[in-house]
Amino acid sequence: MEERTELSYAQAVARLDEILEKIERGEVDIDELSHLVAEAAGLVALLRRKITAAEMQIKTITERLEREEELPAEEKGPPEEDPS
Repeated sequence: MEERTELSYAQAVARLDEILEKIERGEVDIDELSHLVAEAAGLVALLRRKITAAEMQIKTITERLEREEELPAEEKGPPEEDPS
């Protein structure tokens, strides 16, 4: 069985656009339509997972930054010096 690498978000969106354009132009027979709809559903699921993962990462980062802002100055550590 062939192992496929996961598409990036941009690649998945581009492929979804290709599928939609092909269907809208009427270039698809019924057998291919079934295959393309199944592929599109898989791409939508992939995109949703990527969006959810990105949202969770952003939430984690913003919560960490908010906690750091709440720390008293002495707990934050020494300020970074400007190398210029």
